[in-house]
Amino acid sequence: MSVVTLRQRAAQELDPAARALLGLSRTNLTLLLLIIAAVVIAIIETEPLVFIGHETLFSHLQIGFGLLFGAEYLARIWVAAESPGAGSNWHKRWTFIRSPSAIIDLVVVVASLLPLITANTAALRLLRLVRIVGLARLGRLSTAVHGIWQAIHSRRFELAVTAGLATILIVFGATALYWLEGDVQPDKFGSVPRALWWAVVTMTTIGYGDAFPITQGGKIAATLVAISGIGLIAMPTGILASAFSEAMQKHHDD
Repeated sequence: MSVVTLRQRAAQELDPAARALLGLSRTNLTLLLLIIAAVVIAIIETEPLVFIGHETLFSHLQIGFGLLFGAEYLARIWVAAESPGAGSNWHKRWTFIRSPSAIIDLVVVVASLLPLITANTAALRLLRLVRIVGLARLGRLSTAVHGIWQAIHSRRFELAVTAGLATILIVFGATALYWLEGDVQPDKFGSVPRALWWAVVTMTTIGYGDAFPITQGGKIAATLVAISGIGLIAMPTGILASAFSEAMQKHHDD
């Protein structure tokens, strides 16, 4: 009978893929709640009516979260040696350190512990917002987010083609409005870069109304861009919906 080492047990607690059972481990469930709490507190800190007068409390909470997430970061580096595949333990750890999820972890830890290093008010204010990227760490713990990533990766070629077509349409639309409306509304369409804002919000059907054509030619061009945008925006939606459904079905079958 094989003996499960402490590092293997820790890997099963921290890595959902290493667990034989479905669902989150108690450790990851606790981390999930801590991440949400840290982000909520980072958001609340931006409200002066709450933050002013309680700076010490929020600073201590921030440092506390930083220490907890720092310990988690070091633990994940340690258990990365249990990752499947070839390579030495240190090679696997180095691979983990360079991964996007580990970089996000490190950014959150540094942002949380910065009050121990500096008292620069502007830097602390900025890094209170940077800590909100901790929400991205939920992707490691969520099957749904993992499924979305699998869906995007499996349809990356189709999505790239759609993005390319959208970019071409945006540039052509902005160029057309610059040519048709540039002399009439130089503040809004006096250059292609200025017209790009209109082309983006029109193609995505947002249409803020801060810029719009007033000539007949400009209106015709805007109509073509808007109608084409509806189809282009719908394409990646259908691609992702199909891929996500396939990823979730594969997960259930496994």
